[in-house]
Amino acid sequence: MIVKQRKVPLTILKLRVLARRLPPNLPRMAFIINDLKKKEAGYKGECSIDYPLGFLEPESHFIFHDVRLQEQARFFQLDTLIMTKKFGLIIEVKNITGMLFFDHHFNQLIRTKDGVESAFPDPLIQVSRQEEQLKNWFLEHGFPAFPILSLIVISNPQTIIRTSPENRKLHFKVIHRDALPAKIKQIEHMMKESILDDKVLKKAVRIINKQHIDADFSILERYSLTEEDLIKGVICGNCNSHQLLRRHGTWLCNQCGLSSKEAHIHALRDYFYLIGATITNRQLRDFINLSSASAATRILQSLNLTSSGANKGRVYSLFFDE
Repeated sequence: MIVKQRKVPLTILKLRVLARRLPPNLPRMAFIINDLKKKEAGYKGECSIDYPLGFLEPESHFIFHDVRLQEQARFFQLDTLIMTKKFGLIIEVKNITGMLFFDHHFNQLIRTKDGVESAFPDPLIQVSRQEEQLKNWFLEHGFPAFPILSLIVISNPQTIIRTSPENRKLHFKVIHRDALPAKIKQIEHMMKESILDDKVLKKAVRIINKQHIDADFSILERYSLTEEDLIKGVICGNCNSHQLLRRHGTWLCNQCGLSSKEAHIHALRDYFYLIGATITNRQLRDFINLSSASAATRILQSLNLTSSGANKGRVYSLFFDE
């Protein structure tokens, strides 16, 4: 069964908003768009294993997507974790096209595409570190020593996987997406002994889910930007190229004629992802280019937001769950 569902990563949500709120001629824009494309490709690859994982017996396989745990002072994040009585299985998904060569001499992954070679960090080192961190995490939480295994899943079926002749064990770790159910069954056949009973397994599943901590960060700081770099205002959701004007409680687009009474909600969502989870009347007016303090108050009160403080010092809490 799926214990923790897969969601669009926060990084992608913030990058999408950031790309929409920056001037096209900004020097960092190409870099940001490239980062967004890479993140979205990675997420697409992660989603591609949902179908093959659907062939697993739900009563004996507990699946966590995008789980982030703390081991001592460090956090580690796993694309997918499968818990069974016999073992825990980390699945690291790579959505890389072309021909992949796993170079175990220099611990690197070399991709050849359109005659161009590119080097990537060795995912074998990545999953080995994740195995160790997860083993330590289980011990820290009072569980018995428990087999932790890992697989690297190449999500694109047209990607060619190669390595040197002496690296014969690569196929135990690196597989294509469609081979995933058969590989898990093979592992289950090899692991004869059940380490965890039903009670301990359910406890482990419960604690993993409870101990997951979402990562959060400032997208502006990550790209060395400030609020002054952003395009302010309520952006038209129809033509996406014009800022709306407010007339008698309604937002109007002079470009495409869009009329909306709730367009400010999308602007507040942008504020939430780009700037923060709290907002004042003055901050709202500055972000959506609204001159009237009373109109800003009506907008904030209409959303039934929790708040603290009074008068000009009142602070409202924002929350958007995708």
